Amino acid sequence: MLYLNDIKNNSDFQHMIEEANNYLSEKGYTEHGFRHVNYVSETTERILKRLNFDDRTVELGAIAGYLHDIGNMFNRKHHGISGANIVYTELRRLDVPLEDITKITTAIANHDVDIGKAVSPITAALILADKSDAHRTRVNKKDSTFIHDRVNLAIRDSEISVQPEAETITLNIDYDSSISQVMDYFEIYLYRMEMCKEAASYLGSRFRLFINDLELLGHVDYQE
Repeated sequence: MLYLNDIKNNSDFQHMIEEANNYLSEKGYTEHGFRHVNYVSETTERILKRLNFDDRTVELGAIAGYLHDIGNMFNRKHHGISGANIVYTELRRLDVPLEDITKITTAIANHDVDIGKAVSPITAALILADKSDAHRTRVNKKDSTFIHDRVNLAIRDSEISVQPEAETITLNIDYDSSISQVMDYFEIYLYRMEMCKEAASYLGSRFRLFINDLELLGHVDYQE
């Protein structure tokens, strides 16, 4: 049976995470290396655990979170799809059960903002974990004028919390508007927050966004 520690101890996966981060750094993106993938892995795990999913689902969610950005070593465009293909091939080579592989790779393939959609509990938790990771520590060039860097530099702290009894998932952000206006945040993250709302809804919860203690996004019902 595959566990997160098996992935972390695999030198091939470690190398691919490093290469994905190096590629994005050269392109001017924020950090997508071990800090980010560990955060996403731990947060995906925590969301699923707080919502009382079974231990195997929680473990597979942690693995998907850790491997979700590997496709960036090829290109940013549709990196969820390319990453899912890489992970599928590598895990088949390691004789991981196909049922586990499909759950992991479906989540990876559907976390991207361009084509992603919450289609499973692991996918939904991964979307919430990934899109909540905006923070000044992710900025590679502190003197950058690029809006994505300015917005991340303005985020002093961010925390996603799960309240099962209230059926809510809340993202709290401490934002320094002297560095970047809050509207700049929405210019970049509005669609990602909409993804989070859909993901929370899939998990039977409503998504709430607070910036400096002010609620800025409420609940939207998604129906086909």
